[in-house]
Amino acid sequence: MIFCLFLCVLLYSQHAHCSHICPKNCICEQAASLQCFRVQSVPPLISNNLKKIHLGYNHLKELKVIFNFSGLPGLEEVVLSSGGIEQIDANVFRSHVLLRTLDLQKNYLRQLPRGLPSGLEILHLGHNRIHSLQESLLEGLEKLRVLNLQNNQISTLRANTLTLLQKLECLYLDGNQIESIHGAPRLPFLNLLSMGSNRISSISSTFFSSLQLLKTFDLSSNRFTKVPHDLPRSLVHLNLDSNQIRSLRNRDMSQLHNLITLSVSSNRLVSVDGGLRLPNLSVCELAGNQLRILPGRLTSKLEKLDCRQNNIQEVTIQQLAGMKLLKHLFLENNSIQNFEANALRNCIQLTSLALEQNLLSAIPHGLPETLVRLDLKGNNIDTIHERELKPLRRLQVLNLRNNKLSTLPALNLPKLKLLYLDGNPWQCSCELLEVKKALLAQDVEIRPDFCSKPVHESLDEWRAYVLAQDICEKQTRDLLLERKTDHIDNEEYDDYDL
Repeated sequence: MIFCLFLCVLLYSQHAHCSHICPKNCICEQAASLQCFRVQSVPPLISNNLKKIHLGYNHLKELKVIFNFSGLPGLEEVVLSSGGIEQIDANVFRSHVLLRTLDLQKNYLRQLPRGLPSGLEILHLGHNRIHSLQESLLEGLEKLRVLNLQNNQISTLRANTLTLLQKLECLYLDGNQIESIHGAPRLPFLNLLSMGSNRISSISSTFFSSLQLLKTFDLSSNRFTKVPHDLPRSLVHLNLDSNQIRSLRNRDMSQLHNLITLSVSSNRLVSVDGGLRLPNLSVCELAGNQLRILPGRLTSKLEKLDCRQNNIQEVTIQQLAGMKLLKHLFLENNSIQNFEANALRNCIQLTSLALEQNLLSAIPHGLPETLVRLDLKGNNIDTIHERELKPLRRLQVLNLRNNKLSTLPALNLPKLKLLYLDGNPWQCSCELLEVKKALLAQDVEIRPDFCSKPVHESLDEWRAYVLAQDICEKQTRDLLLERKTDHIDNEEYDDYDL
């Protein structure tokens, strides 16, 4: 007995009896937190002061009301994710009035547990086998703020069922099999609604009538052919990626005055109404569509415009007029041949310009001096003039891969850090080697190295390299000598005249 008491004092100086010793395969933190590994049942509990239990990634199979979690009046958080749980007895957690977070993700549950405590605020039930929501199982959860039901087997959503959750702020229903939605959820505090990766093709306009605080709405990877009607005015972020929408029309979106992020990538867009009345739009993502014309006159607050993987053929001043806050413009994988001179003259904060995989034959004229990254990979550029890049004093990354360049001018780019040049038919002349030497002296990283292969196949690489250097040095000496001779001749001629 004396030894037992001594051992307890050593392990838990703040506690008085041996029952506080941490169970096997568990980690205990000051008797308030318990985390266990490779257990098949809830272990003996170390203290009635326990606040957090983490039993994720175990093999529990079922939870019984008789012995599990009894005698823990202060329990606030229970994590039982990835536990192989198939069944939970009714009222297992009901007596835990202080329980705020319950995580039951990645198990084999077919329905919500019965008899959950009324004080619960966060409930994670994602990645189970739940196929329906029953109103009776949600009764009493008046303080629930977050409900996660993603990746289950729900096929029909009866929105009225959720009305019991009057304090709900975040609802995740992604990755189910929802095809139809009935009724309207009366959830006055709902802030986030995520319903991506379902089979929804339409939503009644009445669905949004009571969602007056909704800010984030995700409907990506569904079957919509047009933007839903009467979206809440409160929306700040709207995701409609991977649907079948063909146009963005003012009449469907004119009420979204608070919208900051709009993503309609990977749809079938062929048209976007000019001057969409979205005065606060900052990010517009339209990649992977069928647009032939770059959307113009969007908003003066736009900071990012992504129109990759479309069929855009030209860029004009008019399209980008007024976009003084634009920082990122992504136009790669289009069919751009014509880039109007000074088309970006109003984009005085542009830092990233992506024009890879287009049909450009020259670097666009009048690029803004604010550019930090310029991507021109995979075009038809065969010549670069020093004046085209000279204004880009802040440029750090320049990608010229897979063009038709055979030589480079001197690149007077003081901030340049990274230069991509592979995939071009370089003619490794002495002039080009001088340009390369100057870049390396400036600590520019060239990926990959170029003009470093033997000039004579019969010679080894080192001898070939030395030979090439000797040839270039000789040409340089000859040029300097010629200039010096010309200078002396001119002096003699001047003396003769005198």
